[in-house]
Amino acid sequence: MADPLPMFPLNAVLFPGVSVPLTVFEDRYRALVHHLLRIEDPAERLFGTVGIREGYEVGDHGAQSLYRIGVRCQLTEIEANPDGTFEVVAVGLERIQLDRLETSGPFPAGHVTERPDPEAVVAESILERARVAFTAYRAALADIRADPYSGTLPRDAAWLSWTLAAVAPLPMPERQALLEAEDAAVRLVMVTDLLRAELRAMNVIPSLPATEVARTRWSPN
Repeated sequence: MADPLPMFPLNAVLFPGVSVPLTVFEDRYRALVHHLLRIEDPAERLFGTVGIREGYEVGDHGAQSLYRIGVRCQLTEIEANPDGTFEVVAVGLERIQLDRLETSGPFPAGHVTERPDPEAVVAESILERARVAFTAYRAALADIRADPYSGTLPRDAAWLSWTLAAVAPLPMPERQALLEAEDAAVRLVMVTDLLRAELRAMNVIPSLPATEVARTRWSPN
């Protein structure tokens, strides 16, 4: 049986291949970072995260209900602050399923099962519709706020699906549904429909998207 994986529940949904900055200030998550720093091989500085369905990231009560599907992450950058807090960057690696959470130690730890994204043959028409929908969304935002994505979109279907899921302006339940999607083809169809719905709403009432996903710094603890 694999050792429990350090866990960092968030009020956010992370995706494989996507980096996220975190400000770590609560004692239990500072303990988690100290634990990871004691691991010599940076590639082994791993922890898991799942979204919080109900509850909070901080405080005595904490998360009351967690989603079961999340992501294994690698801690890639760490900056210690004079007050004992940390600024860190983590990158999502692959999906996991949280089977059981232990909270008796200095930081949460989970018994998890790997949930890799299955390989799928994705029709070129699905890929093209997804790219067109996102291009139209970026154009609609041009005069409103900064571009939600820089660079060229991935050509690989799986990475394209994760990228669009990460930058789409969606509330947490819909982002979680994208994370749990059966495969890349299903995820691309879902995110295309969601982007088109957002475009229709913006055409009726031009404004910022309802959910701001391009925050410069998350403080999820």
